[in-house]
Amino acid sequence: MGPTARPRPRSAARRRPRAGPGRAGVSAAARLAGPLRQSGRLFALSATTVRETFRRPFQVRELIEQFWFVASVTILPAALVSIPFGAVIALQVGSLAQQLGAQSFTGGASVLAVVQQASPLIVALLIAGAGGAAICADLGSRTIREELDAMAVMGVSPVQRLVVPRVLATMLVAVLLNGLVSVVGTLGGYFFNVVLQHGTPGAYLSSFSALAQLPDLYISEFKALVFGFVAGVVAAYRGLNPRGGPKGVGDAVNQSVVITFLLLFFLNMVLTAVYLQLVPQKGA
Repeated sequence: MGPTARPRPRSAARRRPRAGPGRAGVSAAARLAGPLRQSGRLFALSATTVRETFRRPFQVRELIEQFWFVASVTILPAALVSIPFGAVIALQVGSLAQQLGAQSFTGGASVLAVVQQASPLIVALLIAGAGGAAICADLGSRTIREELDAMAVMGVSPVQRLVVPRVLATMLVAVLLNGLVSVVGTLGGYFFNVVLQHGTPGAYLSSFSALAQLPDLYISEFKALVFGFVAGVVAAYRGLNPRGGPKGVGDAVNQSVVITFLLLFFLNMVLTAVYLQLVPQKGA
């Protein structure tokens, strides 16, 4: 007779403890804490970026290169997108004004909508979709090649060397490009209202001067500045924290664009509500 077969010991994989009643709660708490942890890290990177902005030496050359790059990929799309935006707003406002018998206020209403709402959002969305995606891909590729770790070992701050110039570039481009989009959108709205809807040029301009005021331009530029900062920081954060190698870099680019869009619309709502509460409207 052969040797008696001994029972095979259970493997470690089979010795899993049974899920207790508290494990489901722990996993649920971990899932809920994940987004909060990511939000905290994003805010920490924002604070670090602001602090490192005033640290010497300032990366002037990197700032100029990034400014030129972001501007080159957003100027033409912004100008082309602002024309149909201004046209749609002018046509919709003009049609509604005709129904209410208030054609004389078409110019002021459409220009205010373009300057206060459409222009900062157009600029921010284009910067996040074009410049922010490129920034995220660049930083993500550097991260997976361990270039940032090498910089940290040599005593060079990756945030001060790479993130700060890119965030400042997105902010400057957003502020300057906002003026271009406002002008082009206003001209497009004027053309479509006067030519297609047979509006009066004098009434269009007089209603604009009667309703618009200088703080409307201030809030537009402030929105563009904040939106540019958000787009740059979110792109840098996702680029510094990719997951899963090259595929993770592509996922990080998509996530940065989506997260930026959500934050921009939320911030636009908050800033608009605060502005309308603090600044009295002209003629009120």
